[in-house]
Amino acid sequence: MGNWTSRTTFNGDPVRVLELLTDPEQARTWSPIEFTLDDPSRGRFHTGDVMHIAGQLAGRRLSFDIEVFKASDGQLRLRARGPVEIEVEYGVVSRDDESGELTAWITVSSAGGLMGRLVASATDALLAAGALDATVRKIAAAAEWR
Repeated sequence: MGNWTSRTTFNGDPVRVLELLTDPEQARTWSPIEFTLDDPSRGRFHTGDVMHIAGQLAGRRLSFDIEVFKASDGQLRLRARGPVEIEVEYGVVSRDDESGELTAWITVSSAGGLMGRLVASATDALLAAGALDATVRKIAAAAEWR
């Protein structure tokens, strides 16, 4: 349904950004949607991980299978499959002035059926209302030098 991009700069350690992105406990502080993992004791996300999460969107409790394609070298790429399919990529790069740049790309598509179309529309509405921009700013702020 939609493609979304957000970018921000920050004064901090780019490595810290990837730590924030791959730690499920930290993700709860910046994710626009509350979620739970099937295995709450799991550690950091790694390349090749497959997991199951549940959350609430559009007033409905939804489940997703998550596949992590990359969680290293300044990138987190994953796909969430449920009533909608959400492709997510975060990229962080260092800049010469001891700052960094964080970019997020999200693609949302319906997995089919009425529920898929409704949830995809609700997800797009959430992103259009600024949820991705707010999320990227929260992640960058958490990585700032203290």
